[in-house]
Amino acid sequence: MSTILGAPATQAQDADVSGDKADKSTNPAAPSITLPSITVTADTADAVKGYVAPTSFGATKTGTPLLETPQTVNVITRQELDARQSQSLRMALQYAPGVQASNDADNRLDSITARGFTLDQFLDGLKLLSGTWTVPKVEPYLLDRLEILEGPSSVLYGQASPGGIVNMVSKKPTKTPVNEVQLQTGSFGRLQGAFDFGGPLDEEGHFLYRLTGVARTTDTQVSYMQEQRLNIAPAFTWAPDADTRFTLLANLLYDPKGGFWDLLPTNGTLQPNPYGQIPRNFYTGDLGFEHFYRTRAMVGYQFEHRFADGITARQNLRFNHMVIDYAAVQGLTLQANNFTLNRQAYTANEQLDTISVDNQLQANLQTGPVQHTLLGGLDYQHVIWNNLTRLGAAPTLNILSPTYYQFIPYPGVFQNAFQTQDQVGVYAEEQARIDRWSLLLAGRGDQVSSNTLNRLTNTTSTQSNVAFTTRVGLTYLFDSGVAPYVSYATSFQPTIGTGASGTPFQPTRGEQEEIGIKYQPHGVNALFTVSAYNLVQTNVLTVDPSNPNFNVQTGAVRSRGIELSAVGSLQNGLNFRASYSYLDNKIISANDGTVGNRLANVPSNLASLWADYTLQNGSLAGFGLGGGVRYVGQSYTTNANTVQIPGYVVFDTVVHYDFGVTHPKMKGIRFALNGYNIGDNEYVSFCSAVGCRYGMGRTVLATLTYGW
Repeated sequence: MSTILGAPATQAQDADVSGDKADKSTNPAAPSITLPSITVTADTADAVKGYVAPTSFGATKTGTPLLETPQTVNVITRQELDARQSQSLRMALQYAPGVQASNDADNRLDSITARGFTLDQFLDGLKLLSGTWTVPKVEPYLLDRLEILEGPSSVLYGQASPGGIVNMVSKKPTKTPVNEVQLQTGSFGRLQGAFDFGGPLDEEGHFLYRLTGVARTTDTQVSYMQEQRLNIAPAFTWAPDADTRFTLLANLLYDPKGGFWDLLPTNGTLQPNPYGQIPRNFYTGDLGFEHFYRTRAMVGYQFEHRFADGITARQNLRFNHMVIDYAAVQGLTLQANNFTLNRQAYTANEQLDTISVDNQLQANLQTGPVQHTLLGGLDYQHVIWNNLTRLGAAPTLNILSPTYYQFIPYPGVFQNAFQTQDQVGVYAEEQARIDRWSLLLAGRGDQVSSNTLNRLTNTTSTQSNVAFTTRVGLTYLFDSGVAPYVSYATSFQPTIGTGASGTPFQPTRGEQEEIGIKYQPHGVNALFTVSAYNLVQTNVLTVDPSNPNFNVQTGAVRSRGIELSAVGSLQNGLNFRASYSYLDNKIISANDGTVGNRLANVPSNLASLWADYTLQNGSLAGFGLGGGVRYVGQSYTTNANTVQIPGYVVFDTVVHYDFGVTHPKMKGIRFALNGYNIGDNEYVSFCSAVGCRYGMGRTVLATLTYGW
């Protein structure tokens, strides 16, 4: 059964070493070495200039400098998002080390992995829980920055993938006025408008606002499929004094057309077909049947108050309501004649309602020579998920001469479920600093309970799990800006269902050791990181050898790797980001003959380089040129490792001009021309046992921005 922790069957997921079988459970600039006390405010991100962020609030929830954090953390700033004109979360993360977007063309969902496992999504420090299709899809223009925390992060965030999390930080009200409008056009008839307004509402700056929005309509890489979006994010801040801040945040989304999520047959994409290659724009569905409507409303707040003696209290809360109405005729495999496509009719009606709250109490104090940053927290999540899924037969499709608007029998009910889940977590963290040493200790306890009503059988199943997670890290800061570190961290994720005996499954467990070196040279706005890690996930489902109709939790997956990253914004106008990742990902325990194999769709090598240079002087001052190259190594279509997906290389580019640099009367006008996959490399980015997806073809975007 699909659950609130689930994902579409074709999405990249955390390890399941049961091969390609279905789930057989019963419920189918360098810091001072004196290490001053840390004070975090809501405007911390506003001081970030260029590609380099000095701190990450998400890694420790206390705004610890990145150089001092014993974890691989990468921050994508607003300037970098603007330079690359990232149109989705996966595009924003394409140049981050160890991160792969397996569906880089499909624009319906963001499927992203880190270190071989799913990268969980958070917004403003609170998890974006999901159903099968009620999955978060956050608009990058509405964000201030992205924080990628690689490796287990459960000790602060509860249930989470062992691969890591990405924390998206919303644009918030600031005392500095913001006024920007933007128009964009490009490939596939794209038309987009965006705006960003904000600033103080009174002279004293006690009342601030921010209003950001995007409206878009565009065709897509797949024929007949369109994407339309309206997304508005209002925010209001009340700051009665320097120590108190209350920010109300809302995010309203309406997608009348949700783009595409399309699988094509393996024969004709990844493998040869006697009738030739299936084109990238081929549509396997039926125009008279398909639709995808998505609405979402999020409302919440962030409250912070600083007391005397270095004590700060915070509370973050968010309500989320999402509705999906989806119908499609899905392509499956080709028949033996290699041109008749088997298909199925599928519909999904889902509603997801969640409430998340995180309470924090931070204390900065000193005992003798030791500086302490103490953090205690209590968080809670409640989820209600309604799901009605229908599945049935559909007419075949001749891929050589497709006929659309066929009669599609309305499918019968396949799944009708009502599920609730509650999670309560208590955590504590200590950061102790003495001289050049920085020690991090953290621990957490969670209780997760779920209740699932199967309306088809009128049966109810309950499940409750308790999990304890920890993190230990040690960093030494040299005067030169070099900071070696070592860390150990654990994670957990609930697994819904039972084995043959009826005993509920235990959560999967993640355990990682990591060592690394960070370097932040004096006088240079840059950060260099090298890390090596060993990550193991246990309690993974694998087929029960005594009863093949069920699963047991004896599976395990190991990921070992090395990651290198460099990011900088230099005074001569050069901004850059470079990364390389090597990943040795293997199944180390399974009952289906896959031990020693790699997980499907997990490449061994990832590399990327992005650079952007802007002229600072002369008659062409304000003119800039940039480009990037991305390499994704070969992987396998399934855990059986019988069919390879070739590696590929993609080139991106940008040309931009700030008119106001040399023409004062045109101050605030900026133009950019971005190109993605400019060589129009046709590559396969993802495959399953059923079919494959092409990567994004050549795409060009022209953006005109006016700010005042």
